[in-house]
Amino acid sequence: AETFHKKGIPIIGTSFPDMDLAEDRGAFSDLLKDLGIPYPKYGVAEDATEALRIANEINYPVLVRPSYVLGGQDMRIVINDRELEQHVLHIFKHAPDNKVLIDHFLDRSKEAEIDCICDGDEVHVMGIMEHIEPAGIHSGDSNAVLPTYSLSVNAVNLMVEYAEKLAKALNIRGLMNVQFAIKGETVYVIESNPRASRTTPFIAKAYGVPYLKIATKVMLGTHKLKDFVIKPQPKGYAIKVPVFSFSKFP
Repeated sequence: AETFHKKGIPIIGTSFPDMDLAEDRGAFSDLLKDLGIPYPKYGVAEDATEALRIANEINYPVLVRPSYVLGGQDMRIVINDRELEQHVLHIFKHAPDNKVLIDHFLDRSKEAEIDCICDGDEVHVMGIMEHIEPAGIHSGDSNAVLPTYSLSVNAVNLMVEYAEKLAKALNIRGLMNVQFAIKGETVYVIESNPRASRTTPFIAKAYGVPYLKIATKVMLGTHKLKDFVIKPQPKGYAIKVPVFSFSKFP
């Protein structure tokens, strides 16, 4: 996307600067602060010494995450200085120009996520999924239930409110996924992905709505959400179960 943007090639949907704001861990955490949305305590490190200082300020356990990765690549929960130093050096060895976000790991919290579509004016929440495992399992590897099964009405309402705020602040055109950690009645935003997530077809299938077709037309700018009649038809609970590559390929 950055290459296309620099060459002046139009990108359908959300613009490169807005994608970059969501993918840059430090800039995104600053945005959450500006919007008044709770997030785990964090710091951004560009070398191992800085990472150690931040981790000791925040207190272990901490979640170490590079920016600009897919599928939870090189994300790890670490519990002491030795583990932190080893992992941060590993990240910088493979991506020397990257930044590393170190945030406090919200131990024993629940995890949930929202997929939504934004057309610039309106935000439509497609579905809210609650993970069966506690926070800390990567969302792609987790089992998730649609709709939520144990979250309070207040927590669900806060998730929707934060997703709508983020969709508008990030100028989303099309799909967006937001991941949350819920501890007690506090809802924290872990991250937001300004794109289709792997749960989008899962929700479409469970609710019988062609969400990908709708989102594509919104991204093209030919339609607004108000142009569609969206009537989800839930049938009980839908459960997302991961399929790991090593069970599919020799």
